[in-house]
Amino acid sequence: MVIMGYVPRADGGAPRAVKRTKGGFKTKREALEYCVQLHDETHAAKRVAPPLNDYWLAYEAREFQQLSKSKQVAYRGAWKKLEPLHWRRVDQIGVNDLRMLVGDVAPTYYTARDCKTVLSRLFELAGADGWCPKDLPSYIVLPKLEEKERQVFSDVEQGALWRLYESGDLRAAIPLLMICTGMMPGEMQQLHVKHIDLENHKITGVGMKTKVRRESPIYLPNDVLPVVEDLVANAQPTGYIWPRNEDAWYANYYAALEAAGCRRLEPYCCRHSTATRLAISEGIAPQTIKRMMRWSTTKMLDRYAHPDDADVINAANTIRRIDT
Repeated sequence: MVIMGYVPRADGGAPRAVKRTKGGFKTKREALEYCVQLHDETHAAKRVAPPLNDYWLAYEAREFQQLSKSKQVAYRGAWKKLEPLHWRRVDQIGVNDLRMLVGDVAPTYYTARDCKTVLSRLFELAGADGWCPKDLPSYIVLPKLEEKERQVFSDVEQGALWRLYESGDLRAAIPLLMICTGMMPGEMQQLHVKHIDLENHKITGVGMKTKVRRESPIYLPNDVLPVVEDLVANAQPTGYIWPRNEDAWYANYYAALEAAGCRRLEPYCCRHSTATRLAISEGIAPQTIKRMMRWSTTKMLDRYAHPDDADVINAANTIRRIDT
């Protein structure tokens, strides 16, 4: 039996394989030789471009494996959204097909960006085989990035969280540890006692997303050390600081905010609060903040530090009259 090619199904499902069979061979070797001959004759007459899915499989087996886990999850999600193109022949996919589909399935900037990146990788491979122009995905227009400025925890709210912790409510340790260290939610959720070095005021081995964060330690301020000691003392039998349930972790985080009387700020606001405290309230040098926040560049301060009107007024008041 030889698969001659694939034809699309009317219901939009995976294409149906077209098979050709022949019997009457005396030996298995004769049958195999005939299959090779038939395959060569068929494809010599008409070389057919493969579906886009073939290049996804090739990409997934090689370059994809070098990506971070978070990128793999994002790109798999993007590929799933591009399902209408999975079984289309790459030489029959046009610019408008790409632009219209991404516009339909990915209305937000980051999702559209992931779709565009995946398509760019696949068309590079298909273009190398000569089936299509490799730069077709470059014509995909991404939606405008509308990133609202994150809010930060006020001094009053941070004080309320400390009082909640001191009353014995260990849930308050979740936002407090993130505000004091700049840790990310995913890093908090995988925190294990083996990652914590109380003697040297560091947490290592939990960094996520970027090479700098993975390789850099998280520094523990003196005031947060008792909180971390409590967390270690109350760790799970497995050694993890919190139960391995993401929903439960978020529920405890928001319950702590409610109990302390704080606004319902999302966990990433804690990291923004760290940067704002260091840059605005304490006036720490940008290079030092970069190490504390585990950034690759000080330019990230533009996104993470959020001065309010009072901060700007205080800065303005440092400019005094000069009497000569």
